[in-house]
Amino acid sequence: MNPVIQIDHRNDAQQRDAFMEQMLDAVNGFFKVHTLYLGTRLGLYHALAGQQALTSQELSARTDTDERYIREWLEAQAVVGILKVDDEKASAQERRFWLPSGHAEVLTNRESVNYLAPLAQAAVGAASPLKAIENAFRTGGGVPFADYGEDLRQGVAELNRPLFMAQLGKDYLPSIADIHRRLAADPPAHVADIGCGTGWSSIGMALSYPKIHVDGFDLDEASISEARINAHQAGLDGRVRFETRDAGDPTLAGQYDLVTAFECIHDMADPVGALTTMRRLASQSGNIIVMDERTNEHFSTAENPIEQLLYGFSILGCLPAGMAERPSAATGTVMRPDTLRQYARKAGFCDIETLPIDNIFFRFYRLKTTCDV
Repeated sequence: MNPVIQIDHRNDAQQRDAFMEQMLDAVNGFFKVHTLYLGTRLGLYHALAGQQALTSQELSARTDTDERYIREWLEAQAVVGILKVDDEKASAQERRFWLPSGHAEVLTNRESVNYLAPLAQAAVGAASPLKAIENAFRTGGGVPFADYGEDLRQGVAELNRPLFMAQLGKDYLPSIADIHRRLAADPPAHVADIGCGTGWSSIGMALSYPKIHVDGFDLDEASISEARINAHQAGLDGRVRFETRDAGDPTLAGQYDLVTAFECIHDMADPVGALTTMRRLASQSGNIIVMDERTNEHFSTAENPIEQLLYGFSILGCLPAGMAERPSAATGTVMRPDTLRQYARKAGFCDIETLPIDNIFFRFYRLKTTCDV
C-alpha cells in the first residue's frame, strides 16, 4: 500500500504567492537569456566593452543595427542590471549606457574561464526544436543532435573552449603525474579523443604537449568540419586529425597511450559500448579519462543551481538526443558517478577513480583496467 501523506493546507496562500513570484522570475530569466543571446550575436557587448558610455544612436552606428531596437535593448539590459546608465532621467535618445568591466569579462572575453556568454546561446539552441521535443515526450522517441543546429553545437563548444585551452593541458592533465610524464616523453604519445565535437579538447592537449599526436572522433559531420578549421588555424594540421569515423574500428585497437571522452558519455545512446571501445583503443599501458558533469552523488531537492542547470539541458537537449538512436540507455545530462561506475563495469573496467581536479561544472574520472588486490 502507498503511504498516506498528510497535507497541511494552512500555508496554501503563502506557498501560492511564493510560487507566483518564482514563475515571474522564471519568465524574466527566459527573456534575459534571449536578450543576452541577441547582445552576443549582434556584437553589442563587444562594442560596449572598454568604451565610454554610449547612446542608442552611437551603439547602433557602431554595430550597423537599427536605433529603435537598440534603444529598447539598452533600456531592458539596464533594467535587469546587466548594463549601467549614466542618467536615467535623461531623454531616451540622450541616455548613455555602459558595461561594467566585471560583466565584460563574462560576456566578451573568450579566453577567460569565466566566459559564460555561450551559455545563453547553448540554452537557446537546446530549446530550438521544442515541438519535436514535445512530440518525443508523447511518443518516447528522440530528437537527433543535428536537428538542434548551430546554436547548441557552437554554444557548448565555446562554453567549454576556455577550459580546454587554458586549464586542461596546463593544470588538469599535469596534475595526473603518470599521464603528464607520458604525454611529455618520447616516443611521442598518441591520444584518441572520443566525441571531440568542434575539437577544442584535442587542440588544447596538442598545444600544451607539443610532441603528442591526437586523433579526434565524432559522428557529427558539422562538428568535425569546424574542428578541422579550428586545428588548421591553430597550426596543428600535422599533429591533430579529425574524423567522422566509428572509433570502434578494430584496426585502431591498442594504438593509444591516452583515450579521452570530454562531456559526451551521457549523450550517447550506448555508453557501455563507447566505454568498451575506449578500453579497446588503449594500449596495454594506456590510460582512459572521462570528464562529465559534476552532479550530486544522489538525487536531492536541496537548492543547487548547477543541478538545476543540468536538468534543464537534459530535458531539452541531452536526453532527447540520446534517445534518437535505439536501443538507448537514455542517460541524460544528470549522469551521477554511480551510473558511470555501472557503465564502466559492464564495459569491463574494474572501477572508476574520481580524480582530485577542482572544477565547478565537471568531474574527471580515471577508468581502471586493473583491480586493486
